[in-house]
Amino acid sequence: MAGRIAFASLGCAKALVDSEQLIARLRALGYRLVPRYEEADLAIVNTCGFINPAIEESLDEIGLALEKTPKVVATGCLGARPEVIEAAHPGVLAVTGPAQFEAVLEAVTRALPPDRDPKTALVPPRVRLTPRHYAYLKIAEGCDNRCSFCIIPKLRGRQVSRPLDEVVKEAAELVRTGTRELIVIAQDTLAYGRDAGERGALLKLVDALAGLGVWLRLLYVYPYPEVEALVERMAEGKLLPYLDVPLQHASPRILRAMRRPGDAERYLERIRAWRRAVPDLTIRSVFIVGFPGETEEDFTLLLDFLEEAELDRVGAFPYSEVEGAAANALPGRVPEEVKEERYHRLMQRQAGISARRMRRWLGREIEVLVDEPGEEPGTWIARGPGDAPGVDGVVFLEGEDLRVGERYLARVTGADTYDLSARALRPLPWPGGEGPK
Repeated sequence: MAGRIAFASLGCAKALVDSEQLIARLRALGYRLVPRYEEADLAIVNTCGFINPAIEESLDEIGLALEKTPKVVATGCLGARPEVIEAAHPGVLAVTGPAQFEAVLEAVTRALPPDRDPKTALVPPRVRLTPRHYAYLKIAEGCDNRCSFCIIPKLRGRQVSRPLDEVVKEAAELVRTGTRELIVIAQDTLAYGRDAGERGALLKLVDALAGLGVWLRLLYVYPYPEVEALVERMAEGKLLPYLDVPLQHASPRILRAMRRPGDAERYLERIRAWRRAVPDLTIRSVFIVGFPGETEEDFTLLLDFLEEAELDRVGAFPYSEVEGAAANALPGRVPEEVKEERYHRLMQRQAGISARRMRRWLGREIEVLVDEPGEEPGTWIARGPGDAPGVDGVVFLEGEDLRVGERYLARVTGADTYDLSARALRPLPWPGGEGPK
């Protein structure tokens, strides 16, 4: 009888793709995936180690698995710091770093022999942990940036881009099997191909993927000058008009301390240019408050920037020290209560901005993609081009006999701080063929 494995995937979409690939390999060896730890012979926890709250969540999950499962393998970003896991949970069977699939399989097969020979088992396409109609497409591993608050390069190494042909082949297979939204991800998406000395590689990839006839969305786009070329692709309809660009702050002094490019004035100039090119562009960004040395003047500059930039989607988090980050040595540590106060003040200010931005859609016709049925008959949860799954708002859609994974033209009937309400008007065909059945 095949061994039973429970699997927990924590952290970002990049880790989710790693989990999908690892589960596919486990199934190829004959293991059965079960939903609960208490049903399993062995558990795998794919951890996150980006900031302290993520580390705590990962350690808690490992502890929960150990309580209910005789054997636990910890992998992922926090696994790049095995001493942290082993100090908290000396009972773990093995600890491996991110994307170290062979090391995970070695630990699993040693503790729980497989039904099939690892040397001859054929690996099927990756298992999907997302709904069938959208998928994350990881185009690179690692990162070459040296932001002072981040240790991702230490955890995942330098950037290594996947070959373009390999990425396009995977994307085409995903579309063939029902995917209708490809979400392109990397730690630094815009740097795709640079490690191989290929200039303009991301644009070539976008042009190739655009021919598949589905929604194409980019996440984690750093604010380099090359963004303008992506905006041109959005104006041409090759990319969804959605720009996820992590600006982190607006104060030049704080950005220098973060080792990040830009400042408020340059950001504002570029945002105006992007919106001139694509008037319906949705811009998402994330910011850190309470970074070492941040004064009230710096924070006020950030609030003023948000008012003028009128970003559509904003995430924020109080600065958290992570062992090994260069920012830990910076002077001017901000008290925790001040960080929290600034975080809540920023989110409250952004809520008003978001509500104003959402109201501009009232009465307009938009394209939506149906994600799932709603709670009441004739209602559905959908997303528009400005809504990335899991991080943005949704469209509460009314309509009879709609289908998950299909897109529709809808008229917006309501707007709140983060979400829209709409009425489906008619289905929209996919250029690439029929939607999921």
